[in-house]
Amino acid sequence: MVKRIVIIGGGFAGVNLIKYLNSKEYQVTLVDKNNYAFFPPLLYQVATGFLETSNISYPYRKMFRGISNLCFKLGEVVKINHEENRIVLTTGELEYDYLVLATGTETNYFGMDNVEKKAIPMKTVNDALEMRNYILKQLEFATSLPSDNERLQKVLTIVIAGGGPTGVEISGMLAEMRASVFPKDYPEFGKMNVQHHIYLVDGSPTLLPLLSEKSQNNTLNALRDMGVTVILNAKVIDYINDKVILSNGQSIETENLIWAAGVTSKMFEGIPIECYGRGKRLITDAYNKVEGLKNVYAIGDTCIQTTDDEFASGHPQVAQVALQQGKNLAANFKLIMLNKPLIPFIYKDKGTMAIIGRNKAVVDLPSNLHFKGFVAWFIWIFIHLVSLVHYRNKITTLYNWVVSYFTKDQSLRMIIRPITKE
Repeated sequence: MVKRIVIIGGGFAGVNLIKYLNSKEYQVTLVDKNNYAFFPPLLYQVATGFLETSNISYPYRKMFRGISNLCFKLGEVVKINHEENRIVLTTGELEYDYLVLATGTETNYFGMDNVEKKAIPMKTVNDALEMRNYILKQLEFATSLPSDNERLQKVLTIVIAGGGPTGVEISGMLAEMRASVFPKDYPEFGKMNVQHHIYLVDGSPTLLPLLSEKSQNNTLNALRDMGVTVILNAKVIDYINDKVILSNGQSIETENLIWAAGVTSKMFEGIPIECYGRGKRLITDAYNKVEGLKNVYAIGDTCIQTTDDEFASGHPQVAQVALQQGKNLAANFKLIMLNKPLIPFIYKDKGTMAIIGRNKAVVDLPSNLHFKGFVAWFIWIFIHLVSLVHYRNKITTLYNWVVSYFTKDQSLRMIIRPITKE
């Protein structure tokens, strides 16, 4: 009989599982709260107006056309009844023989209510569009203020919390816009005695903790050369009265706090609390089956697996882990039908990279290979371009990048906000 697999989440892990699970012995249902897949590493370029949403997104139903044993269902999980192999969604109920949780992560505000209410997150397409609209509205508002207005400096000061790839990339992009775009788009600022301050804050002693010391130092020096004020060994502990309060006693007056400081996995009603480990990640065995549950699997950022000898404390929450776990689980589902031994997951590190700005990037590859500058920037461009889902995404993104490279500009800075009726 055909077995039913329900996959919750269409990110890197879920989509790669579908890609490699080419078996007529399974009926697969993909559930996601969005009707499209998107490419998270390029969200910051949507947020800063250098790419359109359609450049990094693609609808699931078109992506999986022609796969007869796959269907898509829009919705979110309300409850999981693992004893009856049934899940309740916001849009109905589904029964399954195997359930795969690939929901990724969500923004972690570490219990700081003021930060959650007022900061700008950077995790979803909606977040990116909200950030673009907000920053552009702030710039327009600043042009209407007199140069002696005490609020002006707060409007034009931006604080980015989080020294990982997202924080670094946003900081670098905003610094380049400050140098090449703002003077052209907003000539009013030239008459004002005010500066566009950009702060990057992180509680660690270094930026980009997953990269090598060389990459960390190169990134720090590059950002400082671009005029970004980098503050390390200091966490954001509150955001009140337009002041970002840091753990080192320092405070920064600003109306713009971009939050890229942490993520946490999601918890599901019906899954016992003992199934969760650090960061609310589901504890799995070597085959990505959730410990203590039957027929429930977790892959990607939402799981923590300690059976890999090289990563005894769990794998890093990066795209390559999700992609490889999706592929490995697809192979194991085929082996299950053949009653053959399963393949334990072993992560193969293919390298880590981050872009800082125009002709500025860092890349760490296996065997201690390190690149920086233009070569690293070109590698980053190439890898991210080929990783996009569809050829249309690749072509339009490449076109936008070519225009941006030669003009140091882009024409996508439009405030577009749907009107919502109460």
